[in-house]
Amino acid sequence: MTEFIVRPMQPEDMDEILLVQAACYSGDIPESAISLHAKLNASPLSCFVATMNDELIAYLISLPWTSSAPPALNVQVCEIPSQPDCLYLHDLSVHPYARGTGVARALIDCFFARCAQWQMRRTCLVAVQNSAPYWRRFGFQTVPLTPILQSKLASYPDEAEFLVREIWTQSS
Repeated sequence: MTEFIVRPMQPEDMDEILLVQAACYSGDIPESAISLHAKLNASPLSCFVATMNDELIAYLISLPWTSSAPPALNVQVCEIPSQPDCLYLHDLSVHPYARGTGVARALIDCFFARCAQWQMRRTCLVAVQNSAPYWRRFGFQTVPLTPILQSKLASYPDEAEFLVREIWTQSS
């Protein structure tokens, strides 16, 4: 079995990231290169890729954010809030031929490690394409939607669900 390598995302990865995204999403979900670059530039330490045989097979984009209002989908500018209270998992995509290799779990482990390193006590995400059951396996839970959350989710497909996972440290 060929092993994959997880490393920090780099701007020069974007063409391959867009190929993985195109293989994984359809409809209104794919984001532009400008939007993905904006997120990477805003928080390069929380974005990762996985490669196998020198080919990018998966990526994870996350951002320090506020859990009360996730970022809108496909925006051209991304500014990290001044007082983030969570690490927001914006996108995890694994090329269909690389599914089942453990690469998704490896990227999620990097995400949780960064969350711990930054001492974030909460993680959030918007589950799309009926992925909420997958994320619940990692402890994410649906939360009641506030008017602000509802307005932010308007840029996502109708079935999108906002999920939160509280992280409790030893000192909690």
